[in-house]
Amino acid sequence: MTDLVLPGPGGDIRMRRYRPDTDGDVPTVVFFHGGGYVIGGLETHDVLCRRLTRESGCAVLSVAYRLAPEHPFPAAVEDCYAATEWAAANPARLGGADGLAVAGDSAGGTLAAVVALMAAERGGPELAHQALLYPATGVEPSQESVQQNAGIVLDESDLAFFEKCYLDSEIHRRNPYADPSNAADLSSVAPATVITAGFDPLRDAGNGYAEQLLADGVDVRYENYPSQVHGFATMAIDAAEDVAAGVGRDLGTALGVR
Repeated sequence: MTDLVLPGPGGDIRMRRYRPDTDGDVPTVVFFHGGGYVIGGLETHDVLCRRLTRESGCAVLSVAYRLAPEHPFPAAVEDCYAATEWAAANPARLGGADGLAVAGDSAGGTLAAVVALMAAERGGPELAHQALLYPATGVEPSQESVQQNAGIVLDESDLAFFEKCYLDSEIHRRNPYADPSNAADLSSVAPATVITAGFDPLRDAGNGYAEQLLADGVDVRYENYPSQVHGFATMAIDAAEDVAAGVGRDLGTALGVR
């Protein structure tokens, strides 16, 4: 594990590199943590990043992007895209081999999806895969999962609070770089793994984004963990190990490690 600092568009971006237990060169997965764009960081997702490194056989670069409300949209997006561009240009500082994917959980899952969309639209880094763990893509208060699971880890007031902190203007709500479910065409983005949890208010949003990707011709592996709650991938439970193994396998396969 090595801590790095990247001069970013709004100041230094702290990052943490993880390498698998191998002497050979490996590709890299750029990881964005969850926390509603308001909380979280390198430490809160250290265990998950270690699991993904082990299970994928790839290096993992965890990114501590700027947080709201001090730094509302598009600060986090700018930092995550800058870190991804840097990773693509500096494989020797990371895993040593070319090959890049993105991953994230919750708000970080949304950021990973946004980076995949930006890379496709801007001719940016070529991404082999995007792994989205219970992303906040297309969340609406009327969704059944929001109504059924309010108060289990997250409730409607939490979702509203995070959105208010992150989107300081109503005009941003329909921006595809704030929420990629707003994109008119996703057909050029990287293949995806989308994970949801049964007792998660974001379940229907994640499922809807997986269906949107499929409808636009993107290869998707979708899996719902029916007995789990939002954030379960960071917990000390068997299901967290299971999801890391599955997502790690997808990433390693896409990047030619497995």
